[in-house]
Amino acid sequence: MNQEVHGQKINIGMTIGSSMAFLVKNINDNNYEMDVKFEKLVMSMQMPQAKMEFSSEKKDDNDVYSKVLRAMKGRTFEVTMSKSGKITEVRNIEALYESVISQFVEISKKKKEQIKAQIENSYGVDALKRSIEMSTAIYPEKPVKKGDKWTVNTKLKTGMSANISTDYEFVDFNSDYALIRGKSIIKTDEEDTNVENKMIPMKLDVTGSMNSEIKVDKKTGWIIEAKINQEINGGVSFKLNSQMSDQMKITIKMINKMLITD
Repeated sequence: MNQEVHGQKINIGMTIGSSMAFLVKNINDNNYEMDVKFEKLVMSMQMPQAKMEFSSEKKDDNDVYSKVLRAMKGRTFEVTMSKSGKITEVRNIEALYESVISQFVEISKKKKEQIKAQIENSYGVDALKRSIEMSTAIYPEKPVKKGDKWTVNTKLKTGMSANISTDYEFVDFNSDYALIRGKSIIKTDEEDTNVENKMIPMKLDVTGSMNSEIKVDKKTGWIIEAKINQEINGGVSFKLNSQMSDQMKITIKMINKMLITD
């Protein structure tokens, strides 16, 4: 992510990874009900002044954030997925990380709130819906053949709210998988440009694009591999008075590269 504030450029690099296990509990006419659990959680952030790294595999009692990630491993939450691959509901994830954080009595209340906010931003309901849907919300409403195209509309909601319209194409298939490619347009939702903030009102204005290449198992429909490249440009305006005549704007450019494998 590249930001520019008062002419000063700030570059931040972030890596977020997880290994997740899915168990289908129930299938009905419209949805799949699944139990999901984390098997591994990692996060690193490279900022101009420092680099931070956290991992559920790290055994360092002085690293509180890694201890919290380690405690989240193996705990189950619930996901409902539609037959078209959209995540309609994520349940019990908030209770999961609140329960985990409450175990650490040695951590101050303020520190717990900070850790909770960081976890929610990376692994909360909206973040999980977005990360799963990136590769699963790809299916048409009716059967298609090679060469057919269809459009899927989804919503990005992790720190910002934007609409994503993707044109997918059934490109090719072989004995193992079907190949689907997607081209997306990302645009701030007009109704959600104003962001609620307790201290300073903010307004978002972003646009972007996304290219996807997805291999789908022909027998199960599950994703074998998904490569997704996303670029978002825009800015955040901070309202400094009631008329919005005095404001500060931060320009933002984000380049996201995602790899999802089975």
